[in-house]
Amino acid sequence: MKRLALPAAVCLAGALVVASPAAAQEKWTPELALKVKTVSGVAVSPDAQRVAFQVGVAVMDGEKSEWLTHVHVANADGSGAFQLTHGDKSATAPAWSPDGRWVAFLSSRSGKSNIWRIRVDGGEAEQITDEKGGVSAFQWSPDGKHIAFLMPDPKTEEEEVADKEQRDARVVGENVKLSRLYVIPLAPDSAGKRAARKLTGADRNVGAPFGGGDLSWAPDGSAIAFSHTSSPSPNDWTSADLSVVDVQSGAVRSLAAMAAAKSDPAFSPDGKWIAFNASDNPPTWGFTARVHVVAATGGEPRPLAESFDRQPNIIGWSGDGKLVYVTETFRTVDRLSALPVDGKPALDVSTPDVMVSGVALNATRTHVGFVTQAADRPPEAAISSVKSFKPSQVSRVQELPSAPVGRTEVVTWQAPDGKAIEGLLTYPVGYQMGARVPLLVIVHGGPTGVFTQGFIARSGAYPIAAFASEGYAILRCNVRGSSGYGREFRYANYQDWGGGDYQDIMSGVDAMIQRGIADPERLGVMGWSYGGYMTSWVITQTKRFRAASVGAGVTNLMSFTGTADIPGFIPDYFGGEYWDVSERWRSHSAMFNVKGVSTPTLIQHGEQDLRVPVSQGYELYNALKRQGVPAKMVVYPRQPHGIQEPKLQLDAMKRNLEWFAQWLLSRKVSEAR
Repeated sequence: MKRLALPAAVCLAGALVVASPAAAQEKWTPELALKVKTVSGVAVSPDAQRVAFQVGVAVMDGEKSEWLTHVHVANADGSGAFQLTHGDKSATAPAWSPDGRWVAFLSSRSGKSNIWRIRVDGGEAEQITDEKGGVSAFQWSPDGKHIAFLMPDPKTEEEEVADKEQRDARVVGENVKLSRLYVIPLAPDSAGKRAARKLTGADRNVGAPFGGGDLSWAPDGSAIAFSHTSSPSPNDWTSADLSVVDVQSGAVRSLAAMAAAKSDPAFSPDGKWIAFNASDNPPTWGFTARVHVVAATGGEPRPLAESFDRQPNIIGWSGDGKLVYVTETFRTVDRLSALPVDGKPALDVSTPDVMVSGVALNATRTHVGFVTQAADRPPEAAISSVKSFKPSQVSRVQELPSAPVGRTEVVTWQAPDGKAIEGLLTYPVGYQMGARVPLLVIVHGGPTGVFTQGFIARSGAYPIAAFASEGYAILRCNVRGSSGYGREFRYANYQDWGGGDYQDIMSGVDAMIQRGIADPERLGVMGWSYGGYMTSWVITQTKRFRAASVGAGVTNLMSFTGTADIPGFIPDYFGGEYWDVSERWRSHSAMFNVKGVSTPTLIQHGEQDLRVPVSQGYELYNALKRQGVPAKMVVYPRQPHGIQEPKLQLDAMKRNLEWFAQWLLSRKVSEAR
């Protein structure tokens, strides 16, 4: 299939900016990948005349290794762009005031994460909150006189003293710090202070199940709808419920009596209705959801039409209150659609050839801001009217050399059971049709993740553009269990990890060999998280791969469930606890099938990973070493489930390049064959 093209309005900047004639022949490398800036948080002003967005830059000077993010502003036509915030502390989550004169943002420049605001036309930033707990999310009131925000309970003075005196033993599950909803006035009192007022208490942990700001102001500012869970643990997302708080009195009432997990509340323009997402019942980790509408005063919720993938993210209502805008992945493209409130089928808003991610609706509900990109074009901020989707690029922040990236296309093949499987194939730079080249297979995380048509040269543990520059073809498989292909496909791997998904991978490899692209003697496989699970599983099932790289992989389902922060995850996928269906768990774990593995394997893992604890990596590493298998394990200090620090991201990319070059490209390996 031909690579999806983007409209000229989005492609005004071209694919890549040429830095100089000398750079024209530069090869893409991990170092270059870290020059790709992150673009996110695109927010359109109420009058749709200006756009704020955040830009992240990798800082690796001296002792620093961090992504420094600042807010930029540009006119809607892309002119007049400038950097609004400055300093050595990041500024994130830009949000326009209702009058369009201010942009509020989060920053830890005062120590903890707090809310600041700055005039768009110039001036110094003003600190709005001064809280020890650290603000996680916020939202302006409709009249611009208040800001609602979320903040976890800070440590008490007694707890801080106990920490200093090393009397800080803790009991698991006790003294949990819950996130609360607060409101703060913008106008200072007579003493020049602003006092935040807590609106929620009891046992509610306010916020989206996996973090973020899951709240919505009523249009008249009298109430706030919010999502809450029983605890801040990501394992408790299944308890997500909705409530409405009266801002003046603090009285809280439940919104919808449903057993499903509920999230994403959004008031209608007239304040009479609230749209929200409801999971299946009981909630499952395959994440099925459907948009519902309920009267703001409470009552029986009414479901809207099902969205394509049944994983809608609510963006907001149309200005006339007749539509609810949602985003979803459709195969390999992120898109924006609308659900009619009258229950009719979903309507496309964005076009199939444009990637739209991080979509946000402006306060007047006329325009959306979003990030757009393509396989060969880096991310930039864009804007479009929602009534007539015509995207216009507003940022020009990427300054990259003209190092070529391999051509990427969508490919399909048939699994042994007849399922149609799709993936993204990136060819080596300068590839000549008919030439057989080494093939690297990458498996995404999740398992409900999905490979989409994003820029292949951005930083990540697996540097796709750099691999292509070294002569590899890269196949990214959207195996069964992936999002973007409908609920049935997403649940097709329940109780079958390492079964049908494994066949999806191997049949994809065979398809690339049959097409004359892949050299069957030079195959490599890699993946992070669930992709790491699949990689560790693959090497226990076949010796066809010359090398493997396991990133934060689940290698032992039983010990994973006992140590991870989501202990309910595997029991849902495998239909019971391991003490009830132990053979099912054992037969699908790499560690119980590891005897006889011979594939050289690189293992990479964050030391502070709570999602997939580092012990999972050690289990595989020790089993391979004790069998004499060439293995190397790299532990990244301070890193959670994904590597965040740029210097360590660079290390991970370079090690993967070196590992596969050693086993797939070296002369010694070639002669051994």
